[in-house]
Parts: sequence; structure tokens; C-alpha cells
Amino acid sequence: MSKKILPKDMCQVFCFNKEKVAKIKRTLIPEDEINTLSETFKVISDNTRIKILLALKESELCVCDISHVLDLSLSAVSHQLRILRSLRLVRYRNEGKLVFYSLNDKHIIRLIGDSLRHIKEK
Repeated sequence: MSKKILPKDMCQVFCFNKEKVAKIKRTLIPEDEINTLSETFKVISDNTRIKILLALKESELCVCDISHVLDLSLSAVSHQLRILRSLRLVRYRNEGKLVFYSLNDKHIIRLIGDSLRHIKEK
């Protein structure tokens, strides 16, 4: 019988701390919240959507403004805004024939800021 060699970054024997594991399992968030969190990270993993969020951090913008800031078509911007709206990251309001977008709250910008600080650390 051959002995299986495990990588150095894995435990060489299988064991676990029952009390610690039980305590952590009780603190985990519900699966539906995990799914929403995962979806949020997927949505903001797109370059265009990050740019839209960063632009909206500066000011409320109409779809035409966002289109010009990003050099994208109106339909491309609208598509990305629908995705951001689906997770309540942005909101809109109508003013006559114009549609203005703004951040729903500052949480997503804090997350992006924290992520930027993380990647800039040396």
C-alpha cells in the first residue's frame, strides 16, 4: 500500500476542533444572504459597472452623461444600469424625458474603496 503525500499547505492528518467548528457554524449567515452577497460581488466584478459606480459617487447623472463619461452607447449603459438596479446598488428618478441615476447608498463605494486600499498595500 503506497502512502499518499499531501501538499505542505494541507494538514497531514484529519482532525478538527469540535467546539470551535460548532461555534463558527452557529455564526455563519443564512444561505440566501450568502447567495446575495456572491451576486453582488459578481455584479461589481465587471469593469464597466465599477466605472459607473465610481462616476455616480461623484454626482447624480443622467444616462446620457454616463454614456459620455464611459464612451459607451446608451443601450450598453442602460443594460449595465439595469443589472446594478437589480441588486439595489443604484436608483433612478425621472425628470421629464430624462432619467437620472444615483447610488442607492454609500456602502458599495466603501467596499470598492476598501478593495482599492487592499490592492495598494505593499
